[in-house]
Parts: sequence; C-alpha cells; structure tokens
Amino acid sequence: MTDGFNRNINYLRVSLTDRCNLRCRYCMPEEGISKRSHSDILSLEDIYEIVRAAVEMGFSKIRLTGGEPLVRRGVTALCRSISGIDGVEDFAMTTNGLLLPEMAKELKAAGLMRLNISLDTLDPDKYRQITRIGRLSDALAGIAAAEEAGFTDIKLNTVLIGGFNDCEIPRLVELTEEKPYQVRFIELMPIGNACPFDDKAYLPIHTVLERVPALEPVQSDGGVARLYRLPGAKGTVGLISPLSDHFCSGCSRLRLTADGCLKPCLHSAEEIPVRGLHGDALKERIAFAISRKPERRCPLSCCERSASARDMNRIGG
Repeated sequence: MTDGFNRNINYLRVSLTDRCNLRCRYCMPEEGISKRSHSDILSLEDIYEIVRAAVEMGFSKIRLTGGEPLVRRGVTALCRSISGIDGVEDFAMTTNGLLLPEMAKELKAAGLMRLNISLDTLDPDKYRQITRIGRLSDALAGIAAAEEAGFTDIKLNTVLIGGFNDCEIPRLVELTEEKPYQVRFIELMPIGNACPFDDKAYLPIHTVLERVPALEPVQSDGGVARLYRLPGAKGTVGLISPLSDHFCSGCSRLRLTADGCLKPCLHSAEEIPVRGLHGDALKERIAFAISRKPERRCPLSCCERSASARDMNRIGG
C-alpha cells in the first residue's frame, strides 16, 4: 500500500512486550516498568491476526521487537505461525541476545530469518553501565549461539553515544573483518529516557567515517543504513542517521505497540488503536494508520525532543 506521499508501506514492526531483562539508559527507567496483566496487552492470537491482515494488504516485512521480545512467553510458537503466512518475505527480530543460547535453534527452526542484536560496547564494565544490570559475556554468548543456530545475516546494533562508546568505534568496526556481520551505528535519539544525556552525547553519524577513514562505500541492501566496508572485510558497517540526515522520504514502516496501537511515525504522539478489531474493520484501521503517516518526523536534536508519548521500550526498536 502507498501513503499520501507515494511511499510503499510494507514493513510492520511488532512490539511483543514492554518488559525487558535489561534496563538500558537510553531506553527505559532504571526501575523498569510495572508488570502488566495479560488483559492489558495483545494476545499472541491478536498479534497473529493483525500481522496476517497486514500481509494480506501488501506488507511483506515483519520484525518482532520489545522491550525484549524473547521474554514473551510463546514467542517461538508465534514465530512459527507468522513464518507460515503466505506473503511474508522478510521475517526478523531485534533482541539483546541474552536468551539466544537457549532459544536460537528453536527460533531458526520456527522460521525466523534474521536477527539484529544490540551491542553498544565491547567493554564489560561499560556494558554493565549502559544496561545497568547486564553482562557482556551473556550478549557475546547470544551472538555465538545465533551463528551456531545457522543465522547468517546477523546485524549488531550500536547506539553511538559521545563520551561513552565513541572511543570504541574502530574496535567495533574490526568485528566485520573476520565475521560477515553488519555492525550498525545508530545516532542517539532524544526520546523518553534518552533525554537526560547531555548535548555531547549526540554525535553525528559521520563521526564513524572520521574515526575509521579506511571505510569504503558499498551498495545499499535496501534498508535505512548507508553501507561501508573495510578493504577485504567479510562484513559491512551500516550508518543510520535519524537526527543528522533523516530518511523519512523512504520510510516504509508502521509500528504496533504491545497494547495494540499502530504508530504511523516513531516520533509522533499519534496512535491508532486496533485491539479488538477483526476482518474488514481491522484492515480499514490499518489503512487509516497508513494515511496518517506524516511527510517527515518532527525536528530532532540534542535540544529538540521527540514528540512520541512513550519510552523506546514501549514502542519497539
């Protein structure tokens, strides 16, 4: 389907839960969130019905997110159901990876195609600092488990934070030399709990090219990241610039929150409830959400906060 600005909207990002087994400083409060009852969030059956309706309307890319999607009970069965929908061409998940040692093989067997795994630092102390409660060794074990399970298109997501991990840019890029990873650097966004960071934290994405001048541009894979490669490297480096150089003109996404609202734009407070709708009424509401996509997001900078009414853990990465 196309929106009012002739963009093809074919990508649905589905938040399975607000909950997470980490407390990343740019994503959620230190105390976490109050646990919701099952009656407050979409059931797995609801999620499947919404995804199936979207695919019937022309969506072909589905991504499961959270919070942390792997803490949602029944996620493997949901993956099996979604992968069986005719028309799903790209089926991925964004995860912190901590539960992959136990779950990667069954997720692969259930039809999940791709994994994005969060990795903001290679320093154990910094990993504990940014996640508040996590261990780097667990994240690295998750990446290894994903490889062992047969996932081949692994992307490692690094939120670029000045004064925290910018000194690690060369080391993170070096991960692509011997492994076919795509290490993706993403500009810190002033949304929800990211706002307490000072202005020095908001580095433009070209900082990566300044720190690693050997990177050479390569052809895009169709996503929002601009791709680069070290000479002779097996993997690539992706640069994602939601602040310094927005990609709204190519946005193809809707987001579904765990409590059943469609967000036409990540940085807008507008949300369209779909919970409890079925059949044609559900498809009409999805079409309405597409029609509400703005031409571009609100102004964003270290001084201009996102208009979104939620923290990132309540939207989905």
